[in-house]
Amino acid sequence: MVLETALIKTKTARGFFVVENFEMKNNKRNVVIGIAALAAIIIVFAGIYLFFGADPVKGTKSITIDVVDDRQQKTTYRLETDAEYLQQAMEEAEGLTFSGTEGVYGMMVDTVNGIRADYNTNGAYWGFYVNGEYCNYGIGEQPVQDGDVFSIEYTPAVQ
Repeated sequence: MVLETALIKTKTARGFFVVENFEMKNNKRNVVIGIAALAAIIIVFAGIYLFFGADPVKGTKSITIDVVDDRQQKTTYRLETDAEYLQQAMEEAEGLTFSGTEGVYGMMVDTVNGIRADYNTNGAYWGFYVNGEYCNYGIGEQPVQDGDVFSIEYTPAVQ
């Protein structure tokens, strides 16, 4: 690609001649076009997320949260909740404790009821399921609907 620099001589309203670098004008125009294109892409992706994103359900819901630990022991929590998302419901469940680290995609849960699953150490993690299917969202965005059965399962590394 050959860049051409053209000096353009133009007459101003007062009769003076101004010499401009044509290449600089094109570069500024390209930057403006690039910024406008980036803004348009961001708006499109935001619209897609809002249209296809998880829709919370308002009002009281009756749900179940089962926790299956590293010894395959199951603890069941049944609750009536106004929570719209799983993380809120987990915070309301009496006796259920959890912690993790906040990241770009929400909380990455590494400890449930005092049992730590550390993928970096031993390949284990906590898997989250809703009605028998793997959750499509993180716990902060996973919608809660009346009658849902959530399962939080300690998942060891595949040997």
